[in-house]
Parts: sequence; C-alpha cells; structure tokens
Amino acid sequence: MTALISRLEAPGFGGASVDLPMQLLGSDGTLTTDHSDGQSSAASLRAFYRDMVLARRFDSEAYNLQRQGELGLWLSCRGQEAAQVGSIRALKSSDHVFPSYREQAAALCRGVTPSELLTQWRGTAHGGWDPRAYRFHIYSLVLATQLLHATGYALGVAADRRKNPELDEIVMCYFGDGSASQGDANEALNWAAVTNAPIVFFCQNNQWAISTPAEAQSRTPLHVRAEGFGLNSTLVDGNDVLAVHAATTAAADRVRAGGPPELIEAVTYRMAGHSTSDDPTRYRDAVEVRLWEGRDPLTRVRRVLDEMGWADDEFHTALDDEAAALAAATRAACTSLEPAPLEATFRNTYVNETSALRTAREEYMAWRESFE
Repeated sequence: MTALISRLEAPGFGGASVDLPMQLLGSDGTLTTDHSDGQSSAASLRAFYRDMVLARRFDSEAYNLQRQGELGLWLSCRGQEAAQVGSIRALKSSDHVFPSYREQAAALCRGVTPSELLTQWRGTAHGGWDPRAYRFHIYSLVLATQLLHATGYALGVAADRRKNPELDEIVMCYFGDGSASQGDANEALNWAAVTNAPIVFFCQNNQWAISTPAEAQSRTPLHVRAEGFGLNSTLVDGNDVLAVHAATTAAADRVRAGGPPELIEAVTYRMAGHSTSDDPTRYRDAVEVRLWEGRDPLTRVRRVLDEMGWADDEFHTALDDEAAALAAATRAACTSLEPAPLEATFRNTYVNETSALRTAREEYMAWRESFE
C-alpha cells in the first residue's frame, strides 16, 4: 500500500495540524489509495472489522459488568480498536507481545479468552492466562514497566537467534503516551537501541494520561523523541486499521531482518475514561469527544465495506449474532469466576512455599477450622 500524507487537527498537539505519514482510510471512510486487488482487500477488511466489532462488544460488556459490581475495575479500549487489531494482526504467532492494561482487542486476536481477561479485574487471579501459550504477556499495571520487561526479553530472543539463525522471532511492546513520560520508558528505548534488540515499541497515543493531555507531557512528539534514541520511527493514524497494519508490517519486517528497534506512534483517542474510577468530563471538553467520535475506527471500516460492496446484510447479521453470543459468554464467564481460597495466597507468594509461609498457612487453616 502506498502511504499518503494527510492532515489531522489533533487535540493533544496544541491544536496544530499534524502530518500523519500513513493514512490509507480517511476519516470519512474513503480509501486514499488504490485497492485494485478487490477480493484480497475485501477479505482483509472484513476480517479486521470482525475483530474490531467483537473487541468493542466484549469491552462494552466488561464495562457494564463493572458498573453492576461484578468487576472491581475496568480500563476500556473503546476507540483504540484499529490501533490494536491492525498492529497485532501484522505479527507472526511466534512473536512475543507485552501489553499494558487495556489491550483487550489485541488479546482477543491472540486467542486469550474472555474468562482469562476478566480474572484479574474480578480479583480471582493475579494474572489470568499463560503468557507462553499465547505469546502474550500478562497485563502490567505499573506504568512503563512492560517496556523494560519487553526489552530484556528481546535481548534473550537476540541471543537465541545468534545461536539459531533460522529463528525470526521479534518482540512487540504496547504502551501509552502517559507511560512515555516515565523513566522506565526512556531507559528501555535507549537500551533497546544500544543493544539493537529485535523489538517494536507501539505507542497508542490516546491523547490523555488520565487527566493530563499529551501536549502537557512533552513538547516533542513521541516518534521524534524515539529517533533521538536511535530508533526508526513511524507516525500513523491510529484510527485507520489499514494504515496501522501496513506500518506495523513494515516495521516488523525491518526488525526481523536485523534492523534497529522501531517505534510506532499511533494517534488515536480514548473514548471512555482512563478507568471506571475516572470521570473524564471533569477534564476534557465534550466538543473534543464529539470530534473524535466522528473518527470512530469501526464506522470508517463499515462505510468502506458497504460502499465498496464488500459486505452484505448477511455478513453484518452474522457478525451481530456472533457479537451477541460473545457478550452472553462474557457475562457467564464473569459470574462463574470464583476466588481462590485464601490459603492459596501462602503457596503463591513465591515459586516454592517457604517453611515460614507453610507455618503461617497451617496456622490460618487451623484458625479457620476452629469456627467450623
């Protein structure tokens, strides 16, 4: 696909016009590049749209479950589906991914189940899934820690690739604009560049670090800062699933071939609050929200599919039914999650239970049984 220069009035950049070197799907849902390979493009766009619709329905259901008291907290990815689906679908299944804490769309694409995604927020497990099974790490709740974890893991991947040139695994790390202000992020970017670690850093710049706008965090755009560390960087319209996929595919290919680490800054928007404990109306203007609602990533794709004749009523009906089934399965999975017995905490504090913890566990169990 040919990348075209576009302009976007983006809040979070001082209201100034920002060049988006990669935009293949306009805000009005029009394709900005030739898609003469109609069948291939149609199939890809239908698949992306399905991923995005299912991710939004799951995310909305989880949000509602939190409001009903079934989850302790939820961090919505509404509005960021294109950034996540476009990027995760550009990777190989052997690539290892390090998310932050709102990568539900990416996780679902990797096969992580609704039940596994909900356990941490229901308080029934510390993680929720096996990172080795999905090549998708557990969520990191402390800002920017995952960048250092991912860089360290990438150094191990580099060592394995030196021993076995046939291996082509790389690492992807998701983070937000708020995390970019942390020292851990800057250390990770620098160390990855110095060691030529096989890693792609994917920044979802959703304009807000809780209540702090992006323009108040840094006077220099994130992708420009990355170049200062020695990384290749790309700025992309994060609400354009086609552009995100193209940008990530190109970056991953370069890193896989031995090039320097890459950073992709995807300009997107967090439609909900930072979390369900946050009230975004206290710090952002309704006009700004309506502006970004007009750039909804799902609406863009739906318009193209319908206008190009790439999806019919049967496709949309089937997808609606699949989304409804996912919502029902999510509700059932949530209410079926039971907390582990308290004595399990003593066993899980360390890999191997120490004698002191064993004694404490036995004393607790004896105390509990005394009431029975």
